[in-house]
Amino acid sequence: MALTGIEIFKLLAKTNCKQCGFPTCLAFAMKLAAKQVSIDACPFVSDDVKAMLGEASAPPIRKITIGTGDNQLTVGEETVLFRHEKTFVHQPGFALRIEDTASAAEIEKQLADVAAATMERVGQKLKFSLIAVKNVSKDKDKYLSAIKLVQSKCNLPLILVASNTDIMAAALEITAAAKPLIAPANEENYPVMADLAKKHSCPLVVAHSGGLEKLNDLSEKVQALGVKDLVLHPGHQDLSTTLAQLTQIRRTALKKAAKGLGFPVLESAIVEGDNPLDELGRASLLVMKYAAIIILSSAEIGKMLPLFTLRQNIYTDPQQPLQVEEKVYKIGEPTADSPVIITTNFSLTYFIVASEIENSKVPTWLVIADAEGMSVLTAWAADKFNAAKISKVINSTGIGNQVKNRKLIIPGYVAVLSGEVAEVLPDWKIVVGPREAGNLPAFLRNFQ
Repeated sequence: MALTGIEIFKLLAKTNCKQCGFPTCLAFAMKLAAKQVSIDACPFVSDDVKAMLGEASAPPIRKITIGTGDNQLTVGEETVLFRHEKTFVHQPGFALRIEDTASAAEIEKQLADVAAATMERVGQKLKFSLIAVKNVSKDKDKYLSAIKLVQSKCNLPLILVASNTDIMAAALEITAAAKPLIAPANEENYPVMADLAKKHSCPLVVAHSGGLEKLNDLSEKVQALGVKDLVLHPGHQDLSTTLAQLTQIRRTALKKAAKGLGFPVLESAIVEGDNPLDELGRASLLVMKYAAIIILSSAEIGKMLPLFTLRQNIYTDPQQPLQVEEKVYKIGEPTADSPVIITTNFSLTYFIVASEIENSKVPTWLVIADAEGMSVLTAWAADKFNAAKISKVINSTGIGNQVKNRKLIIPGYVAVLSGEVAEVLPDWKIVVGPREAGNLPAFLRNFQ
């Protein structure tokens, strides 16, 4: 069990040196017990004490890394049940299932769909994270051929799905360097699968559909064999059962009430039937309710756009909104006669405004003011976007030296600021722009 703050304090040097960033060792111990800091922040802790405090400082859900290089996926390290308590740490990875019974042309088409299902939203690149290659044929040569084809066409990390341990061993001989996730370790094959995971230093999926108690027992058996990097799979259940199991796994892991459940969870969103909305609905639930890896049957952009957007929204820190840098952005090729617009640094605001300016085909100077990531109205209400802030940004960026026509367009929602801004920027004419960004193209085309 995790140690309390007082128990941790008794093990520290008690120097109150403040080098950890806290005024006292007791304050640091309390933060360590709450898993809000690392023991490495203390310069005086001994190796023995550091090892002793490992459980207290480690997150309740183990960090697991799949793959290598720039495309590797990290899951786990979650510390809360609800994102408003702190934040969710690692967003779930979407994995496309590819079966080895598919033809080479079909596999190439699936991989092309994965590549096409890549987009940028508010400055973040949204894409698939993994390819799950499943051994449906039970044939080793077909499976290896499918894996080789996937590797030749795609650089995403792999999930190797094969219950036959001989086939898995052969697959690992050609993929182990890329550190794939291997699955599944079940009641029948877990000793051999654990040996393969140890031999190749790959994370392992532990699967049991008989309930969480049996899943926990199997996980503990695998850990006893020396494999610590695990992913749990409680089996494909109906939606209500899946929701209950994922919630129970997260609650139990956070309380450290079961040694075998403190790991990320893999779940399938694939639903048999002709209604594509069924898979979208199941995947949406899995994004919101704690799945770390979500298996999908296809990569249609119409399905992935809402899933990518939902994942991005759920896994954005609610206490730290997405922000862009405070500076002057050139939209098009603005000149000394081009209009100047100012708004806040909330990412969504910036990208919407910038997009509408681009649609207008009018080269424009876009000035972004640091409002702590708030939207225009929120920042104005919090006094983070006011006349003083606008004056400071205009003067500090030197935009006045780049334009002749000193007309500053402020958002229509804060028209009330126009008089105050005019007072602090007497060399500028303050123009109230439209309230909605969608009206910017027509406004700019008619702007004089």
